[in-house]
Amino acid sequence: MMKKSLPSCWKQLLNTELENDNFKDLCSFVEDERNKNRVFPPKNMCFEAFKSTPLDKVKVIILGQDPYHNHGQANGLSFSVANGVKVPPSLKNIYKELQSDFGHKIPSTGDLKSWASQGVLLLNATLSVKAHSPGSHQKKGWEQFTDNVINHLSNSKENLVFILWGNFAQKKIHLIDETKHCIIKSVHPSPFSASNGFFGSKPFTKTNEYLASVNKEGVNWKIEDHCQQLSLLE
Repeated sequence: MMKKSLPSCWKQLLNTELENDNFKDLCSFVEDERNKNRVFPPKNMCFEAFKSTPLDKVKVIILGQDPYHNHGQANGLSFSVANGVKVPPSLKNIYKELQSDFGHKIPSTGDLKSWASQGVLLLNATLSVKAHSPGSHQKKGWEQFTDNVINHLSNSKENLVFILWGNFAQKKIHLIDETKHCIIKSVHPSPFSASNGFFGSKPFTKTNEYLASVNKEGVNWKIEDHCQQLSLLE
């Protein structure tokens, strides 16, 4: 069952959700899909966001929508791809804004695990997708599960930063207690919208300024390139 791959700290927080019928139905659906079709990310990476960012380290949440749906892309972290995979357009724009914000060199790797290890929960609203079929696992139960994650984090912690890019992510604001947490929002970094308010929004500086104001360590947003890059997607 999928919940076995969740770290124990997250299981304790989400115990009620993991035991309800909706989650059990979701598990059955995803397992059936994996038996019939190719599904991304790989089974062992479905809960990678939770594995990479332990509950007690969470200080920033960046919410995405769906995993990437082409071979070799999805690695279980929102907006991130495995090292060696061609950087997707939205992530390229995130890097451009990061360069504008901090002056960091734009990396060739799309692997964001260094952010996750510092407490940046890279959470997609839907945690699986059928190959080459975007949105195919929406409205199957994932959104209810991840909405509960957001709500539990809001209720159980203080002084988190929620980075919400685009209309989809911003619809989750009602799940967050704005009196306890910082919400940073802008248009989505997609090439279709980035020039309409994402560029120049400085989410990374704003995040670190807020964390400093509540006596938390800021995030080192700089992505170090790995020694060698092999492009798997052309």
